[in-house]
Amino acid sequence: MSDPADEQIDWISRSGKRAKGKRPEYFDDPATDRLLSIVMALVGEVSVLRERLDTVERLLEKSGTIRREDIETYAPDRAAGEERALATRAYIARVMRALQQELEAMEADDPPIMEWVERLARE
Repeated sequence: MSDPADEQIDWISRSGKRAKGKRPEYFDDPATDRLLSIVMALVGEVSVLRERLDTVERLLEKSGTIRREDIETYAPDRAAGEERALATRAYIARVMRALQQELEAMEADDPPIMEWVERLARE
């Protein structure tokens, strides 16, 4: 019989492995794509931390004390899950606000500000 510890996955080394295929390209400058990738990884980490903190707060509120095992085995009820989902959506909206505003500006029928400046300069 094999030792279960031998069968555990080394997530740290796996996280550094390169994915198959070509990286997606969103911008002309590859450095911008790398920066976006880093920022989005951090966004994901912060999201996980926010949920973990929510777990700690809920467990402390319920019993006044917690163990690490309590955190690891916690499963939110429906109401807590809905609250977390709403908080996550709001968080993502705040993070992506600048991109969303730029997208909305590109889709708007209003001409860009420089076009208005040029029109006013001609008058």
